[in-house]
Amino acid sequence: MMDVKQLLREMGFRFNKQFGQNFLTDENLLNNICSDAEVDGGTVLEIGAGAGTLTRVLSKRADNVIAFEIDRNLEKVLNVTLADCNNVKVVMGDVMRYKMPELEALCGGNYRVVANIPYYLTSPLIMRFVEEASNVTSLTLTIQKEVAERLAAKPSTKDYGAITVAVNAVADVEITRVLPRDLFYPQPNVDSAVVRIDFKRDKFDILNAQLFRKTVKASFAMRRKTLVNNLAVGFGISKQQAEEILLACNLPVGCRGEELSVEQFVQLYNTIENLGLK
Repeated sequence: MMDVKQLLREMGFRFNKQFGQNFLTDENLLNNICSDAEVDGGTVLEIGAGAGTLTRVLSKRADNVIAFEIDRNLEKVLNVTLADCNNVKVVMGDVMRYKMPELEALCGGNYRVVANIPYYLTSPLIMRFVEEASNVTSLTLTIQKEVAERLAAKPSTKDYGAITVAVNAVADVEITRVLPRDLFYPQPNVDSAVVRIDFKRDKFDILNAQLFRKTVKASFAMRRKTLVNNLAVGFGISKQQAEEILLACNLPVGCRGEELSVEQFVQLYNTIENLGLK
């Protein structure tokens, strides 16, 4: 692989903190990330191409790569680093401004997402694919270690929260490797991790995804409050009604949202749906 750091210096590229730019340049590590994602043919959507280091490695393993990059100052860099990658389509623009049907049309069928994404984008981007995507099979993302631990957290731990439940209700989550901060250029202030999210849309029988999300959001709205209090506020019902819902789910009246497993949240949602609550 060419000396990307030298190329960036020669082209006078200046890192933009607004875009959270921290590049990975070690080819062995990039190959390991692609192996974590099990890229072997097919279409890959990359979000945040940066200097094109991961893009190049992906192009050797995938049939097609659609790579988004928001910083137009990197376009001339990508023209060099990806000059011989004929199966790569670079889209200069903000992926969050594209509607999901537009993104999936670009991919032309089933696809994987593999990306080293800016930390500020992590939660909204993941939830977009959780809530809106139809053809994505997996996300393999290099993200802040703290957020990766939140996604893979177990009930009754400090990291377990609404996003944990929302993602694990439709996917399996695994942290595949931890990346020390000194592997990035420039070096960020925190360590990172690679997390793989494999979608299984039929993992649970959730017919009303919007109501399920509302149930989860309400349950974690005030972490210091009991689930009874949170459900009463979230659904505009009495505490007695909320207690009856928990009893119907065989849950202790004094429990809190972070104590429930994903399976118990699905049961809670089903009970709320059967009662006709909205």
